[in-house]
Amino acid sequence: MPSDLERVLDYHERTAHRPGRYAASLGYLDWDTQPNPFRLYDGAERYALPRVHPHVSEDSPTWADLFRDPGPAPAALDLDLIGSLCFHAFALSAWKQAGASRWSLRVNPSSGNLHPTEVYLLAGPLAGLSEGPGLYHYSPLLHGLERRAVLDAPAWQALGFPGLLVGLSSIAWREAWKYGERAFRYCNHDVGHAVAALAIAAALHGWRAVLVDPLPDARLAALLGLGDLGHGVEAEHPECLVALLPAGTTTGLDVAALLDLAPTALEGQPNQLSESHHEWPILHEVAAATASALATPRPWPPPPSPRACDLEVPAAPLVRRRRSAVAMDGRTGLTAAAFYDMF
Repeated sequence: MPSDLERVLDYHERTAHRPGRYAASLGYLDWDTQPNPFRLYDGAERYALPRVHPHVSEDSPTWADLFRDPGPAPAALDLDLIGSLCFHAFALSAWKQAGASRWSLRVNPSSGNLHPTEVYLLAGPLAGLSEGPGLYHYSPLLHGLERRAVLDAPAWQALGFPGLLVGLSSIAWREAWKYGERAFRYCNHDVGHAVAALAIAAALHGWRAVLVDPLPDARLAALLGLGDLGHGVEAEHPECLVALLPAGTTTGLDVAALLDLAPTALEGQPNQLSESHHEWPILHEVAAATASALATPRPWPPPPSPRACDLEVPAAPLVRRRRSAVAMDGRTGLTAAAFYDMF
C-alpha cells in the first residue's frame, strides 16, 4: 500500500495541468448543481454583529501602522471587536448583478470567488453574546454568529487564554463544482488567504494572530462541531485553528487543554448546498492522506518583527476594497516597492 506521502505526491502529479491535457474536471459549469456559497445552520440561535469598530475609522490606522512597533492600541475584547474583525476579514464587500444572475464579493480573496472556507469562533463569556463560553459559526450572508454549542465553563477557564479562537474549515465541493480534481489544491490556497485576511484584521485592531499548530484533524473537527459534516460530497474538513490575542500579550495557549473543550451537544442543522453532485473520490483520499495526527506541543511563537512600510493610506477601507483581477489593460504598471507594500 502506498504511504500517505506517496498518495499526496501522486495527487499533485495527477492534478497538474499538462501541455497536452488539463486535470480532470467536468469541462463545463453545471449550473443546476451550483453549490450555495453560504453555509447556514437552521434552528441555531443567531446574533447580529456590529460592522465597524468605534476606533477603526476611514482615516486610521494606516496600512503602514499595521507593521510598526508599537502598532494600533489593542481594542477591548467585546462584541464590537468581534464584529469588526469579521467585517474586515470575512464579510461581504459588495453585490454584483448581470441580467438575472446576482453574486456577492467578500473581503477575503478566493479562487473563482467560490469561497470554500468556513469560519468558526470559540469565545468566552461576552456581554451581548452569552454568559458562558460558546462555539459559533460566522455567516457572511447575515454578518452574524450562529451558536452551535455552549462550551463547558471550567474547560474554557483551563485554557488560561485571554483572547479568541478562530477555526477554519473547507468545503471541497464548492471548488470541485468548477475545478474537479484540483479542488483540494484550491482549498489550501483559499484557507491561506483567509488566515492572512484574519491576521491583517487583527493587526488593524491592535491584536495578533497566531496559528495553533499542530492540532490533530480529528481533535479540531470535534472542537469545531464538524462531526456531522465530515462525510459525503459536501463534507467539511477542518483546516486550522488561529489564536487571537492583544498585541504585546505573552500568554500562551494550553493546547493540551483543548482536548477537554469539545462541545457535547450541537445546535442547528447545516443546510444542503446542492440538490445533486458529481463525485470526485480522489478529494477524500488526499484529505485523509494529509490529515494531521500529531499533538506535540510547540513553544508559543514570538511576536513578528516590525518592518518598514511606506504605504500611508487608511487600512480599513483598503482591505474592504479587495477585488479579483478580471482583466489587465496591458499599460498600467506597478513598481516592486508598491507591490511588496501590499503584504
